Amino acid sequence: MEIIKKQAAIVTGASSGIGYAISKKLSALGYEVFGIGRNFEQTKWQAEDCVHPIVCDVLDTNKLCASLKQIMAQHQVYILVNNAGIGYYGPHEELSPDKLKKLVRTNLEAPMILTQQLLRHLKKNAGYVINVSSVTASQSNPHGCAYGATKAGLTSFSHSLFDEARKYGVKVVTIFPDMTQTNLYRNADFREGDEIESYLLPEEVAMTVEWILGQREGVIVTDITLKPQFHRIKRKSCSSV
Repeated sequence: MEIIKKQAAIVTGASSGIGYAISKKLSALGYEVFGIGRNFEQTKWQAEDCVHPIVCDVLDTNKLCASLKQIMAQHQVYILVNNAGIGYYGPHEELSPDKLKKLVRTNLEAPMILTQQLLRHLKKNAGYVINVSSVTASQSNPHGCAYGATKAGLTSFSHSLFDEARKYGVKVVTIFPDMTQTNLYRNADFREGDEIESYLLPEEVAMTVEWILGQREGVIVTDITLKPQFHRIKRKSCSSV
């Protein structure tokens, strides 16, 4: 009897936050999920979660590409979610060259490499590339110049890739979350506000991915912006901004 394999999904930054929530959602939808992350020691998967953790830093290009090739050799990859990201904030002159390199490599270079490695596979399967960008991609970002620039670059890449690959059935979608309750701001001097109306939850971004996958064949919403009702952040000294 022929064994029908599940369609596979690859999610970066899967150990926590938005990537973790998306991985769980895709697993619940019936996908075989390969979650890429640097450290899964604090990540708790449920018995029903069909998620395979792959310990790999997206900046380790050789290991990353080797992992992708192994997955493609054994599974039908249908979805790539480029979610892994890092944020450094403050006056631009205070960011070190090392931090700037990490911003560009994590937020822009890695998604471009992942997509390049998987694109022929995704064309064959008429699959999805879902890029998690940021509302900062389309606005001025004082004290976050470099972060916003990397997200703007990712957005430009997404738009051009869709026009390049759409005739092959590839769907390219960019999600633009506003302030979300994750550890992205661990390097910042601010955090989300106290009211739940002032931030998004990772699960809400995951629900957006589910909505994207639920559209009928032939219809693609390329850009989706998610915002909380209130625009409020707090300094980590607890004084409001």
